[in-house]
Amino acid sequence: MSTLEQIFKLKENKTSVKTEIIAGFTTFVTMVYILAVNPAILSATGMDPGGLFTATAIMCVFGTILMAVIAKYPFALAPGMGLNAFFAYVVVVQVGGNWYNGLVLLLIQGVGFVALASIKFRERIFEAIPKSMKLAIGVGIGLFILHIGLQNAGFVVSHPATLVTLGNMRSVPVVIFMIGVIITGFFLAKRITGGLLWGMLCTYLIGLLAQLAGIYEVGVHGASLIPAGLIALPPSLAEVNLITNISQVDFGGISMFTIVTLMIVLLIVEGLDTVGTAIGVSEKCEDFLDKDGDLPRKGRVLLADALTTSIGALFGTSTTTTYIESASGVQAGGRTGLTGWVVAILFAIAMFFWPLFSVIPAFATAPALVYVGLFMTTTVAKIVWDDAKHKGEIDFTEALPAFLIMVLMPLTYSISDGVVFGTLAYVILKVLVGKYKDPSAMMYILAAFFALKLVFQF
Repeated sequence: MSTLEQIFKLKENKTSVKTEIIAGFTTFVTMVYILAVNPAILSATGMDPGGLFTATAIMCVFGTILMAVIAKYPFALAPGMGLNAFFAYVVVVQVGGNWYNGLVLLLIQGVGFVALASIKFRERIFEAIPKSMKLAIGVGIGLFILHIGLQNAGFVVSHPATLVTLGNMRSVPVVIFMIGVIITGFFLAKRITGGLLWGMLCTYLIGLLAQLAGIYEVGVHGASLIPAGLIALPPSLAEVNLITNISQVDFGGISMFTIVTLMIVLLIVEGLDTVGTAIGVSEKCEDFLDKDGDLPRKGRVLLADALTTSIGALFGTSTTTTYIESASGVQAGGRTGLTGWVVAILFAIAMFFWPLFSVIPAFATAPALVYVGLFMTTTVAKIVWDDAKHKGEIDFTEALPAFLIMVLMPLTYSISDGVVFGTLAYVILKVLVGKYKDPSAMMYILAAFFALKLVFQF
């Protein structure tokens, strides 16, 4: 115990080995759902679900340990929700549907972030974006994730006239999904640790019972929900890793401007996600933030995040980031990197339960997506809509950009489109009403670049 005390300075951080272990277990239980959800989302690109499961687990282990060692915070890392959807439904599509190309962009992004860490470039980008837009981006991503969850469950489907409509409400998977949403909501409302995980497992069990009763028909409603076993070696990474498949990369016909645009949006969205989440988690413990409300070792958090994203691209998964579920471990008393080590060890063990995770269907993971979307949209209340000089009236220079970001992300099925039009609306309106000093220099640069992109369609 003395060795752990010396390494993690437990007494100095007002914690103990027992508390850190409990905190690590708490964080793990609240975020282990990602082992089922991330492969479900990324497999839409054509990537092998088995390989994605292994890559996801490995990056949870690697990233969380790296955070514990470099930043010494009890923050756990995993492929980010929203970021994985952005990769699957935007990045890969815009680079010709070739997910190998998408992984190369993530690799460049991660390496670039590491290189820029010394000049605090990411922090400057983060600080340059107005608060209303930062909050709106989180809300928009939440609505985007919600839409994906409803689609995966078959609750909403495409329609030639209205584009989107309700699915078949009598379909067995849809009915089980709706039951799963209620069950998950119950667990969350009762403040049960790991509510998303237990909701997902209960939904799966209902589906399993439906299959055994002959209500859920294999081949008609989906694949079999009966696992081949409980424990097995994790699937191979051969089909998803970038290292052994580098020959599949082909950027022929992809414009440089498209690539640059994706990189800019990745930088903005991923930076907002990491810094915002880290500070949000830190607010659960007043000892983490300084007197100005900032995170002292923010640069180290970003460095750990960037390094993990780079390695994750090589292994075959989307951007890895700090998880908001880490807040549950902090609330349980986690204060040091020891919490992260516990989380990493538990994820390493979970890798061997692949047979169970592999049969969890989309209708069982979809309730988790619904609630992740809900969590992210709650920040809409923090957006300042009123004009400071005219009480009770809307400040349209702040409200319209935020509104466009929120609604365009799900409606255009693109996080980047929301950021593009929100940025343009913000800068143009501010200039037109004479508030040209409000946008930062970086916002003017981004607006000019996005305007050129729209005009020349690159």
